[in-house]
Amino acid sequence: MDIRWYGHASFGLRPENGVSIITDPYTPELVGYAPIPDSADLVVVSSTDDDGHCREDLVPGEHAVLNALDVVAEGGSKTVEGIEFTAMGAMEWEHHPFHDVPGQNAMYRFELDGLKIAHMGDVGNRLTSEQLDFFEDVDVLLALTGAALTIKLPDLMEMIHLRKPRLVIPMHYRTLTYKGRRGAWIEDFLAHFNDEQVDYAFGYDASITTADIPTETRVLVMDYYR
Repeated sequence: MDIRWYGHASFGLRPENGVSIITDPYTPELVGYAPIPDSADLVVVSSTDDDGHCREDLVPGEHAVLNALDVVAEGGSKTVEGIEFTAMGAMEWEHHPFHDVPGQNAMYRFELDGLKIAHMGDVGNRLTSEQLDFFEDVDVLLALTGAALTIKLPDLMEMIHLRKPRLVIPMHYRTLTYKGRRGAWIEDFLAHFNDEQVDYAFGYDASITTADIPTETRVLVMDYYR
């Protein structure tokens, strides 16, 4: 599977065979990252009212769209384009400075090229026991590591230590182009790991196969598309 990080919570996932997916596309002017240049067969969003996570209309070309909150409403599981998705409801940070009421969103899981992938959506609070269980047996975790308006790093690390995802790819953290000034830099997250546990893609593209998945948790740091 080829993976590209566009920035914020948006990734492009292209399996060797099957459906290509883009996650949580954003409004470029809002977050500071470049417009997403690629098309996909399916775009998945964690909500429909957050312009940092739901702009499927800005993804080029024709594509199917899946709102993960709809999956939650329909019992937590749904098959789209031949891929089974499971989703778990969540909400933004309960003290969100821009919203009177925290927005609802969803975390979601799916499988591509034999890899079990989980996206944390925009969850803002410590995970419940049910939400922790949602991340059991994950190969690739797309993890919220910015610690501002999203889950705090101690709470994220609690989940990682308990559920032991095999490969963690950070997202939603502060970068030189990201307009979210409250976000933590990637170093704050990496401080929870030994140097030997961290790999670098040295670009915004990487290829991952089942053979690459470690037996113990490792981190893969990617650059954002530009």
